[in-house]
Amino acid sequence: MSRKRLLSILPWITTPGLIIVLLAVWELAVRGFDVNPLILPPPTQIAVALVDMLGDPNTWVHVRVTVVEIITGFACAIALGVITGFALGKSVLLEVSLRPLIVVAQVVPKVALIPLFVIWFGFGMTSKVIVATLLAFFPIMLNTLLGVRSVELGHREVMKSLNAGRWRTFTNLELRSVLPYLFTGMESAIVLSVIGTIVGEYLGGSEGLGYLVVTTLNALDSPSLFAVIAILSAVGLALYFVVSSLKRFFIPWHESVYAHKEIG
Repeated sequence: MSRKRLLSILPWITTPGLIIVLLAVWELAVRGFDVNPLILPPPTQIAVALVDMLGDPNTWVHVRVTVVEIITGFACAIALGVITGFALGKSVLLEVSLRPLIVVAQVVPKVALIPLFVIWFGFGMTSKVIVATLLAFFPIMLNTLLGVRSVELGHREVMKSLNAGRWRTFTNLELRSVLPYLFTGMESAIVLSVIGTIVGEYLGGSEGLGYLVVTTLNALDSPSLFAVIAILSAVGLALYFVVSSLKRFFIPWHESVYAHKEIG
């Protein structure tokens, strides 16, 4: 078997194997040491709770609400982040003028603002979308800004020598330079968008997976709590996979994607 072939199938062997070993050790340790299920339930109980939860139609309603909030906040963050990043990247004066405000807005703990958003916008979807947008905004904006500033001066001179207009310069040079940075920011932003949505639902929501976390916690139902966490993990992984797939689709020529293909 060639090294390339081995590297391509190895993750599909080691990852499931490690998960199975971890679950087996977890099960044996909990039952062997007679751990209270309220503190740490065995994986078999969590699996039963997960099957029951997935069979409940209300669970899928909560999943849908959470996914819509995540995607909406993520989309708003992309729009605002790209526009702001390009504007600041194109104007050094504007960046220097707004830098103190950007730094202050970035260091403010967004979670601490959730009670204010609940007061201003209520317990509905709006407050969760705003939190998700705020958390996902900065990685996208900063990476877009870096991408705009990373266009080499020599390449700009070549475009000028070819009498390329602003639109051709943007599509053929600037956009290709920004896209790798943008997708890097998006990969971080989708994770932060999930976190912001769940925390928003946890602190001020009446539906969604974050709300399910609260209800299972209040009921002291540890297996169901772990089941909700498993569903949340699956949602986060699925959304991250979508963003990663979009990266491979839109910039297959970039080294980060090409090198991964060569290894995998």
